[in-house]
Amino acid sequence: MKEGSTDRSAVGDVLCVVLAAGEGTRMRSATPKVLHKIAGLSMVGHVVAAIEQSGVTGVAAVIGPDRDDVSDEISSRFTGASIHVQTERLGTAHAVLAARERLETHAGPVVVLFGDTPLITPELVSNIATELATGADIVVVGFEAADPTGYGRLIIEDDAVTAIREHRDATEKERQITLCNSGVMGFGAGALPALLDAVGNDNAKGEFYLTDAVEIGRQRGLSTRVVVANSVEVMGVNDRVQLAEAEALMQDRLRRSAMMNGVTMVDPKSIMLSYDSVIEHDVQMESQIWIGPGVTIHSGALIKSFCHIEQSIIGYSSQVGPYARLRPGTVLGDGVRIGNFVETKAAQISQGAKVNHLSYIGDASVGMDANIGAGTITCNYDGHAKHRTTIGDEAFIGSNSSLVAPISIGERAYVGSGSVITHDVPSETLAVGRGRQRNIEGWQKLKRS
Repeated sequence: MKEGSTDRSAVGDVLCVVLAAGEGTRMRSATPKVLHKIAGLSMVGHVVAAIEQSGVTGVAAVIGPDRDDVSDEISSRFTGASIHVQTERLGTAHAVLAARERLETHAGPVVVLFGDTPLITPELVSNIATELATGADIVVVGFEAADPTGYGRLIIEDDAVTAIREHRDATEKERQITLCNSGVMGFGAGALPALLDAVGNDNAKGEFYLTDAVEIGRQRGLSTRVVVANSVEVMGVNDRVQLAEAEALMQDRLRRSAMMNGVTMVDPKSIMLSYDSVIEHDVQMESQIWIGPGVTIHSGALIKSFCHIEQSIIGYSSQVGPYARLRPGTVLGDGVRIGNFVETKAAQISQGAKVNHLSYIGDASVGMDANIGAGTITCNYDGHAKHRTTIGDEAFIGSNSSLVAPISIGERAYVGSGSVITHDVPSETLAVGRGRQRNIEGWQKLKRS
């Protein structure tokens, strides 16, 4: 039994077979189980990402019939992945056999993974490959369970796996074993097709189990080893409760990685990150922050409480929030200030600019050191199409102004508070677009009478 160190040089010629055909009826969802998301990425996407990061160059995915959505997700995540359809669900060995065409053209080792184990790591894939590269014919991934009830047990003799015993078939002595089967397995070059042919379905369910390959292999003189994984790495997700548990574990992993890389989190448990979040050192994050996919936050930035950010770039030493929402396409330059109850979308806001209060800046470009007053709105949608607003360097937009796009505000132009601006404003020009104030003396007395 080994918890071997990662050797990514061993994985290049490995083919990973990903079993992603399960319907997941316990999820009670029209969405295939493996497409449910953890930290903004589908579960099978996490598995494929771990494979790619390990250095593996080949993926064969087994999916159910009429599941183009699953096929598209896998193909978009791993270039060159082959897709194979399992028309009947007759056990794990039967599922792997669906990829036989790819297996018979692959001369190297094979690792079998599952599309509903989103917490699997590149290191685990590499460790399996290392064991196969150093002489193992069959590698079984096990984990220590605090309560092994219901799990298959790994029977070990002289550091070799001799059998995988299902709980219902185990003796009382075997049920005391806490080293359990994860289902993840590896097979040496050329070993798998012959083993699959020998697996039978003489069991209560009449299914073909990949785990039977261990005893068959031992009878044929093949060497078997076990790699012990952390139970979290091989955790499967079968229902919404387990989905939430996996999300929490993934968030802990992402937060810890960020903090170890120099990010300050005042209240880590209240911060939600995404699988691809890029947060540089010396970023400070307060509480109750949601970071969606596609976000980069550069060094020195401060993200205040209750912010919602997705598909955005935040420049060096910028400040966001509290209560700000940055929607897709937002790019903040260095030293930008985005204040409370500000929403941005498809907005490029240049260095030193300020949007401090209660404003919507959408489909807009804001120049350097411009100031956007409270309550400003870029009116970007006319009911049929979106239009763009351009605001020049050092422009000043007075509070409660509406800028009706398409429109351009020149450099150092000044828009008076409360204006509705419908025409371009030249540089260094004052624009006022509001009704003239009229005071009617005695109006309140007249009204009461």
